[in-house]
Amino acid sequence: MSFEDKSLQCSDCGATFTFSAEEQEFFQAKGYTNEPKRCPSCRAARKAERYGDSGYESRARRQMFPAVCAECGKETEVPFEPRQGRPVYCSECYNKVRLNR
Repeated sequence: MSFEDKSLQCSDCGATFTFSAEEQEFFQAKGYTNEPKRCPSCRAARKAERYGDSGYESRARRQMFPAVCAECGKETEVPFEPRQGRPVYCSECYNKVRLNR
C-alpha cells in the first residue's frame, strides 16, 4: 500500500502538522488503526508529563551521610547511615579492601 503525507490538526494546540508517509507505514506495521491526535511537540510534552524526564540528572539525588574512613581517616560521604561499631571506607579504600577479600 502506498502512503502520502497528510496534514492533521493537533487536538491540544490546534497547530497543523504532517503525518508523513513513513509514519503512516510505521503505524500500519505496528497495527495502530488511529491517526495521531497530537503534534510531535504536544506528544513529547504529554509523554514528559506522564513519565517525567527519564534522564539521569532528573532522578532524585540520593541522600548522603558524612563519615570518616576507617582505613585512611579521610572525611567522606556514603549513601547509607553509618552504624556504630561498623567500619566505613572512602571509595578508594573500599576498593582496596574489597579486592583483598
